[in-house]
Amino acid sequence: MGQGTSRMTTRARHASNVARAGRLFCAGLGLTLGMILAGCSTTSIDTTQALNPDPPSKMYADADNLMNAGSFNDAATKFEALDREHPYSPEARRAIVMAAYAYYRAGKTPEAIASAERYVALHPGTKEAPLAHHIIASAYFDEMKGPNRDQQATRKALEQLKTLKTRYPDSEYAQDADKRIRLAEDNLAASEMEVGRYYLKRHNHVAAINRFKTVVTDYQTTAHVEEALMRLTECYMALGITKEAQNAAAVLGHNFPDSKWYRDAYALLKSGGLTPQGDDESWISKAWKSVPSLSLSSG
Repeated sequence: MGQGTSRMTTRARHASNVARAGRLFCAGLGLTLGMILAGCSTTSIDTTQALNPDPPSKMYADADNLMNAGSFNDAATKFEALDREHPYSPEARRAIVMAAYAYYRAGKTPEAIASAERYVALHPGTKEAPLAHHIIASAYFDEMKGPNRDQQATRKALEQLKTLKTRYPDSEYAQDADKRIRLAEDNLAASEMEVGRYYLKRHNHVAAINRFKTVVTDYQTTAHVEEALMRLTECYMALGITKEAQNAAAVLGHNFPDSKWYRDAYALLKSGGLTPQGDDESWISKAWKSVPSLSLSSG
C-alpha cells in the first residue's frame, strides 16, 4: 500500500512537471512568435519606405524649402537622399550640385568640394557645370592664406576660376571670376616675392632668380612684376651676368618707365658702368613682346 502510493505520487509529480514545462514552452514559443511577427512588421514598414520613397519632385521641393529656411546641412542631406533614391530622375542631377551649394553655405568646405567635383565628373558641360566649378573655386578661394603661408588653396581656386573663364565665358559666374583671378594671382606673386627676397638676403641668388622669374613669366599683370624685374637686375649683377641684368632693367624701363623700381635698377647698373640694354635672345625678352634699347636719359 505504501509502495503503491509512493509510485502514484511520483508519477503525479512527473506529470505535473511535464505539464509545467509544456506551459513554459508554449509561453516562450508565443513570445518568440510575437517578437518575430513584430520584427516582420517593422521590416515590412522599413522595406515599404525604402521601396516607396517620396517622389523626386517632392524631395527636391522639401530640400529647397530647407535651403530657404537656412537649414543648409539638412538641405544637403535631403538633396543627397534624392540623388540616392531617384538616381535617374531629372531632379537627381541638379540635386548633386545643390547639395554641394548647401554644404558650402553650411561652411562644410570638404563636403562642398567633393559634391561639386562629383557633379563635374558625372555631368561635364551641362548647364549646372559652371555653378559646380564656381562652388569649388569659392570654397578654395575662402581658404586662401597670406603670402607667407602655403598657397595650395590659392592655386586650386585659380585653376577653377580659369576653367570658368575658358569653358563657360558667358556664364554669370565667369563674369564674376575676373576680380578673383586678379586677387589670386596677386597673392601667388606676392608669395613668390616673399620667398625670393628670403633667398636674396641670404645671397642664394640662383634660388632667388627662380622665384622672381616665376613672377615675370606667370604674373605679369600684377604690381609685383616691377620689383621682380629690379630684383632680377640685382641678382644678375651679383652673379656677374651683366647681359641679363641689363636686359631685365631694359624690360622694366620699357614697360614701367615711371616706376621707382626702374630708377633703382638704373642706378644699380650705372654704379657698375652699365646701362639698360635689350637682348632679344634673353628669356625675359621672350616673356615680353618687345624690349627696345634704352638710353641713359631714360632714367
